[in-house]
Amino acid sequence: MKGSLCFPLSKRVLFFGLMLIFGLLAVPESPAQQYKISLLTCDPGDELYSTFGHSALRVREMDSGRDLVFNYGTFDFNTSFFYLKFIRRTLDYQLSLTTTENFLYEYNYFKRSVREQELALSQDQARAVVAFLQENYRPENRKYRYDFFFDNCSTRIRDLFEAVLGPSLQWNHTGSAPEKSFRDMIDEYVYPMPWSDLGIDLALGAVIDRTAREEEKLFLPDYLEAAFDRATLIGDGPEQTLVGQTKTIYDFPERVHSGFDFSSPYLVFWTLAIFVGAITFFGFRKKRLYIGVDAGIFTVFGLLGLLLVFLWFFTEHPQTKNNWNLFWAFPLHLLLAWRLVKNPLSPMVKKFLLGAMILIDLALVIWILGLQSFHPSILPLLLLVLLRTNFLYYNLNAFNNLNKRR
Repeated sequence: MKGSLCFPLSKRVLFFGLMLIFGLLAVPESPAQQYKISLLTCDPGDELYSTFGHSALRVREMDSGRDLVFNYGTFDFNTSFFYLKFIRRTLDYQLSLTTTENFLYEYNYFKRSVREQELALSQDQARAVVAFLQENYRPENRKYRYDFFFDNCSTRIRDLFEAVLGPSLQWNHTGSAPEKSFRDMIDEYVYPMPWSDLGIDLALGAVIDRTAREEEKLFLPDYLEAAFDRATLIGDGPEQTLVGQTKTIYDFPERVHSGFDFSSPYLVFWTLAIFVGAITFFGFRKKRLYIGVDAGIFTVFGLLGLLLVFLWFFTEHPQTKNNWNLFWAFPLHLLLAWRLVKNPLSPMVKKFLLGAMILIDLALVIWILGLQSFHPSILPLLLLVLLRTNFLYYNLNAFNNLNKRR
């Protein structure tokens, strides 16, 4: 019959197979997953670990409805020797994944404001960001060695977008921004917490007193948020802003910090300095040394010096190196305190006192020259050590001999 398909069986099988293949190829692909990606910026909290705020990435899968947060700022409390590793900076942080609802619960509970910047990424760019995050979330990749200034929850996000978007991402850093050191930037957040501010300044060395480059400032979530606001994307079309829209998820009243704290280190140390000055004055009038005061002062300073040595030489924190607070908080002050109690007339005591005077002078020179910024509250401590070391150095033998004759 004309017009019929009268092929042999093998040819008919081949024909229908080819038709099936071409038919499958002709079926349009299902659309790829669509994403919306946002930067979440969380305001600082009341605890020291939350003083500087937080950054995370929100990823919404438009087809499935899943709403997730990728968070680089988490660690495992069940890690063995947790606190020792935390102090020595051998504790790994990790990328965690949670729902947006669970992530926001904590910030709502602690009344910390949260802002969201939805990014104007193409779907190819959004999928590339998600692929990067998924690769980072693999068990073998999710952990990293945390560094407060150079590898934290904010810098990881900065580096992610630089890697994915490449030269199309323009941060547009402002040339008129004031120069700030890393220490200056920390001080912006810890000034309401004077004892924490003092502790940070004592623990961190001269390495954080250099001026931070604009891209380095993005280790702080607020600075990263501002950088995203300025950033633009350059592609085939016209230049466009990186942030499509911004909205506030939580807007709690700004924390109001009380005025002068009467338990602040400024008041405590100046009170101590005045007290020691009064003791020195009356001691000079009555020809008495009151060595117990000096033994206590040098014991405290010596113990602090041991802590600074530990942080400098026995931890992995790069920011605790080159800490010239050691010039006044010197570990060998412990030996001076012990010799003052056991044998104040020993020739070694005067040598220790002379050494302490020289070290205090060096500390003041370093501070004045700006080689390291010391916390202002330690000034009365330096002055009282200068006062007592001079008083003891020039009166130790005379007053001791006078008291023996009495």
